Amino acid sequence: QVHLAESGGGLVQPGGSLRLSCVASGFTFSTAIMRWYRQAPGKEREWVAHITSAGATNYVDSVKGRFTISRDNAKNTVYLQMNSLKPEDTAVYYCNKVMYGINYWGQGTQVTVSS
Repeated sequence: QVHLAESGGGLVQPGGSLRLSCVASGFTFSTAIMRWYRQAPGKEREWVAHITSAGATNYVDSVKGRFTISRDNAKNTVYLQMNSLKPEDTAVYYCNKVMYGINYWGQGTQVTVSS
């Protein structure tokens, strides 16, 4: 079965950095498009970034130039490097994969940006 496990969240000051990790299992990771989403309290879950099997990436406009998604196929892991963090980045961050039209999610990891 598909399993996604995020880690790396925490409390950071504005302007700080965090690196999130998502370890995946239950599917062929190297050929999969992987995505990061986030959800703040009272708001809809929003797409943040994705990376293709070939390494092509894209980001929501609000994080462009600050966040970097990457993958290590040997470790079945996708990363989200988050720099220059802002209070509005505060959310639970989720790793995502779609298979046969079904969304699979990790448990999420909390990122809090505050002074």
